[in-house]
Amino acid sequence: MTSETAALIERPYQEVVDDILTAVVGGVVNEQIFFDVKETLYKLSQPATGVRTVVGQRHVTANGATSVVRYTFQPDTDYVFSAGDNAVVWQTGGAQPDDETTFFVDYIRQGSLSPLTDINVGSVTRTLSEAIGREITTVYQQIELAYLSGFVDTATGESLDFVVSILGVTRMTAELAAGLVTFFRDPAVPDGTITVPQGTQLSTTKGDATFLTAEERTLQRGQARMDVPVRATDASKGPAGIVAAGAITTLAGSISGIARVTNFDATVLGAKDESDDQLRARAKAVLQSIGKGTIAALTQAVFEEHATLVEIRDPASAPEKRSDPGTVFLLVDTPPERFVSLEGAVNEVRAAGVLATLVARYVFIKPRLVATIAPGLSPAGKIKLTGQIIDAIQGYVDTLAAGASAVGADLIAAITKNVVELSDPSKLKVVDVMAWQADVGNPTVDPLLEALIVAVQATAPGDAAALRAAIAGVLSSTSPPVFGGDRIPDRDLVQGPSGARATDVEIEAGKWSVVAVVNGDANWTIALDLDPTDIVLVEG
Repeated sequence: MTSETAALIERPYQEVVDDILTAVVGGVVNEQIFFDVKETLYKLSQPATGVRTVVGQRHVTANGATSVVRYTFQPDTDYVFSAGDNAVVWQTGGAQPDDETTFFVDYIRQGSLSPLTDINVGSVTRTLSEAIGREITTVYQQIELAYLSGFVDTATGESLDFVVSILGVTRMTAELAAGLVTFFRDPAVPDGTITVPQGTQLSTTKGDATFLTAEERTLQRGQARMDVPVRATDASKGPAGIVAAGAITTLAGSISGIARVTNFDATVLGAKDESDDQLRARAKAVLQSIGKGTIAALTQAVFEEHATLVEIRDPASAPEKRSDPGTVFLLVDTPPERFVSLEGAVNEVRAAGVLATLVARYVFIKPRLVATIAPGLSPAGKIKLTGQIIDAIQGYVDTLAAGASAVGADLIAAITKNVVELSDPSKLKVVDVMAWQADVGNPTVDPLLEALIVAVQATAPGDAAALRAAIAGVLSSTSPPVFGGDRIPDRDLVQGPSGARATDVEIEAGKWSVVAVVNGDANWTIALDLDPTDIVLVEG
């Protein structure tokens, strides 16, 4: 569901009634206005005598969680109606819609000729409007319920049963015996937490009855044992699932750190049906276990992301292309804007404990810019302007095919075309351009691992506190590497008009380009690596 569709479905009763009453007296209902954080005054399309309501989308934080809600803004606190400007004016310090979203305004038009004017509480007009509004709100709620019933996370009851049935999962009912199984820690593994996933399969010593854990449970550090609720499987439905104390002793698959299992009490019938939360978690566990951890699964993930798998190296490959045990190397052809989603898809299907390194033939560029802007722009406006510059450059880079160069003049033109505040090229200067080529010859490089190695090497020997701080700094970094694999700096890729390495003068004059041909191979693609800190805004 997008913010636009959510706005159509999430309609509270009072908001529906207000819309009806505004329409009855000849007002304008839900006039859509696009919000830009850089602007505060928004003119209405028709002359108005006053604004009744303003509703929009806003991020709200409650109990430590942030969510997007449909928010009704307060007059005089969040906004005022300026009669002279015939506009809604947002107030400094008040609540505002999220940037680049649409807000909706109900207002009364000047010179309205509606014969109905009495909308006070108790009037015939208001009573009828409230009755109609109640029915309309009920329809909205039914539409929302139908929508939510189609997803695992939001469906409930019988609707959830239908959703998970596509995975072959059915709700465990009272006719499946239930009980507790105790998991014992291996004395050889005294430290660390051990998680027993929901859906872990167990059986009796003879294998005549099978069970599944009903919840995920974690054995904490220093804890010797824990009890986990279990239910019989469909194969052991009814009396077949009733077993004596000490009968459940076998794990279908070993769990590292668990020495043995047993049930101290007999299993019984009569437990409650599996709850919606338990059924959701079990369905997700089944889905996540399908087709993961194989080369075929990795290949399929690459294919489904519309990428091309150029080469794959794993421990079973030929000696000249063999990777280290526990690692897989994937060389792919995909546009840079799809790389992050492709990497996420590969990590979703890789086996636990296997390092999957994904690399592509990219030439990374980092132009550093200085932009002159008009004074008085707010901090939020500067942040947005910087983002617009990056988006404009990214939009240009996304148009470059494999082997195509990034031309400095075209990059500047993309900014001046898309960023109004910088439509004058003289206000923009590229002061430096850095370039790297992806290292596609090293199958074992991981960006996080390399960052940790660099941090450790830079720490004085024997300084445990400094070493701890250095490692923590890498792990807590807010800017992890976006692209996998290592990079090789190559300033020769930044060329001037003559084809030689561009000079500083040529760069500042915009007479430069970054070529995407490496060692005669034209299958390389330009990829942008630009941070807000690479753009300096100067008021002038």
